[in-house]
Amino acid sequence: MAQPSSNEADAQNEWAFTDEVEHDAILVDAVTKPKEKYPAKLHAQKVIKNLGSNEGIIYLPATPSMTYEDSDQEMLFRQRRYFYYLSGINYPNCAITYHIKGDVLIAWIPPQNVGSKVIFNGFNPTKEEIGAIADFDDVSNNSELEEYLGSFISNEKGKIYLLHNDQQPKFRQQVRRPNDQSSPYESVSLIRAMDSARVIKSLYEIEAIRKANDITTKAHFCVSEQAKQQAYGIIAGSGENASTLHYGANNEPLKGRQLVCLDAGSEWECYASDVTRTFPISGKWTKEAKEIYDIVEQMQEECIKMVKPGVNYLAIHMHAHEVATKGLLKLGILQNGTYDELFWSGISRAFFSHGLGHYVGLEVHDVGKYGALLYGAKGHRSDWTDIHLELLKSPEKASSVPLRQVLEPNMVITVEPGIYFSKYALEDVYLKDKDMAKYINKDLLAKYYPVGGVRIEDDLLVTEDGYENLTTTPKGDAALKIINEGKEKVVEERMKRGWFW
Repeated sequence: MAQPSSNEADAQNEWAFTDEVEHDAILVDAVTKPKEKYPAKLHAQKVIKNLGSNEGIIYLPATPSMTYEDSDQEMLFRQRRYFYYLSGINYPNCAITYHIKGDVLIAWIPPQNVGSKVIFNGFNPTKEEIGAIADFDDVSNNSELEEYLGSFISNEKGKIYLLHNDQQPKFRQQVRRPNDQSSPYESVSLIRAMDSARVIKSLYEIEAIRKANDITTKAHFCVSEQAKQQAYGIIAGSGENASTLHYGANNEPLKGRQLVCLDAGSEWECYASDVTRTFPISGKWTKEAKEIYDIVEQMQEECIKMVKPGVNYLAIHMHAHEVATKGLLKLGILQNGTYDELFWSGISRAFFSHGLGHYVGLEVHDVGKYGALLYGAKGHRSDWTDIHLELLKSPEKASSVPLRQVLEPNMVITVEPGIYFSKYALEDVYLKDKDMAKYINKDLLAKYYPVGGVRIEDDLLVTEDGYENLTTTPKGDAALKIINEGKEKVVEERMKRGWFW
């Protein structure tokens, strides 16, 4: 990876922290330097390069404060991620404008609370406090926003670019351009330009994602209060529930189950991490669970080594299926065909049905120029039928393949292979398809259903010459050692205190 400049190095050090980790609790000693401003204007300039316009205004409102239906209780606040990308502001009822020609970024904020609002809600941030967040050119009260945008419409050329048409600013009086009856608003181009800009992360964003991963590592040991928000709802499937990709009930007993598949990621300053680990509940692998874990581990290790600029992500995704097909064939779960026949039939999708990964950023499944990481510009999922694997394995040819995502430096992606034994997928879909059923050894499935599913997921930063794994959460034998040592410590502590149950 390219060496950072002195300023970039300082920014990296900002996130430095030391910790003492125990199994009963986590102690985090945060050592921080004066906070660097969020690079909102840099992000705005990146958006304009993709927007392709030299005049106009970008207008984005923040998430408004809202109450639950038939209640005076406020809803849990979650900032609009597109707004945050151009502001770094994590407060409701604000707005942001960026004047393209003048290169002027302005934050618009509510006036200060007064009277009973102060008693009940406290003071809201001042102009000075908001100005310290990001590299704004100005911070103004949003009561002045109508006049600002009205003046632009009346006196300047160019559109007001909106994310969605229903986000048009409200005017007390209709404002029109002289001798021009067309709408001053444009709500198609901005979201595309922002999606493209958000794919390549700034240094600030990379460090925020790195911090979220560091916190997630600690959270995978035990509950930690270092971060206020999780990036998404925890997925904790055990036994056959682990075969459900986004299992959300998380309410069944672990007793008698072989594995837990724990998918849980922290959020730091609105930036997400996404980490999955699978481990045996008892601290010991069953024969079948270890066989499946070893295949998934090999899938991930080989795929991670392929991550570098110029590689088409579809090639990495397809390689995961290569490894899965070979592994399941060796175990006898796949049958009645050569490796090539099995691979090109797509039968591995019966056991590995999701994409290998996705972007990570302000959303845990972050946006991209073409949408999801494995989707093309027309919104179609890349698959066996449309492109030959050997073409994609050649980096110099990959960029010529249309409508697919080639990796670039400063992208942050996940690599999350898995193998699952879903009774529904196998028995109600693939075994009912005579062309696919012949490849599956039905008699062996009963042995592997209790395994449920195995998934391993890390967050990867694409660097100039390869990758950096941002996820430091132990996995495999290292994780198992921690689990077993933790159990020994619990027993030891209980014996010291006279607790023998």
